Amino acid sequence: MPLPVIGLVLLAAFLHATWNFLVKRLDDKHISMTAVVLGHAPFALAALCVAPLPKPDSLPYILAGAALHVGYQLFLLASYRVGDLSQVYPLARGVAPLIVAGVSVALLGMALSPMELLAVTTIGIGIMSFATVRGTDGIRNGQVVVLAIVTGTFIAGYSLVDGIGARVAGSALGFYGVLSVINSVVFAILMRWMRPGIVTRALRQEWRLVLGGGGASVTAYALVIWAFTLAPIALVTALRETSILFALMLGVARLKERLGGMKVVSTLLTIAGVALLCLHR
Repeated sequence: MPLPVIGLVLLAAFLHATWNFLVKRLDDKHISMTAVVLGHAPFALAALCVAPLPKPDSLPYILAGAALHVGYQLFLLASYRVGDLSQVYPLARGVAPLIVAGVSVALLGMALSPMELLAVTTIGIGIMSFATVRGTDGIRNGQVVVLAIVTGTFIAGYSLVDGIGARVAGSALGFYGVLSVINSVVFAILMRWMRPGIVTRALRQEWRLVLGGGGASVTAYALVIWAFTLAPIALVTALRETSILFALMLGVARLKERLGGMKVVSTLLTIAGVALLCLHR
């Protein structure tokens, strides 16, 4: 995996952590998530003005990817109500690279070296171990584990579909531009049906989050999709999920959260996985 690609995926991870940090600051996560997803649209349309349109053969991937993104966003919102997200989210983000790696090797015939598989596994375990910071109840609670696996499956699903689709499209930016516009429109329609008035409130009250969070989110995933066309999807997915480390840094620096011993161990384990990828590039 080339070093410039590693650097840009890590930048994407930082941007991903940034918009999630902005979302977490609002009490009503439906408004914050709606603001960010709506914020995708203007940036995606701007990208389509300069990027080549995706090839027609990529349309099934675009539609499937948009459906998976919407499903993930809705399920993540449901997780805020049903489970403790501080336990669900690390498990989900950690299991996703493992699912992607398994499917890539077993079903798609993508070759990964033993060192690359070790790196992905180390990163996945390191991220999942953040779920134990507040105790073991998140691991022992069957409902939390189910939430995490389903959420992680959505993440893995859209990662694989988007990665393959971007290659078929011949234009990573064009592919994501069309997908993102569809995602924004469908999500807005669903939110208007599920919670009438929320779209208007998000646009009027949280326009800064629409622009700032939406811009950060679009840029982050556009970089990831571009990386999918240059490196194995499993490796890019694993690196992207290190966003949890940047989220930890933001929490410590801005919210004065405590950096306990287990967080340090989880961080070092995740960094060790990244180091393995860098050494094996």
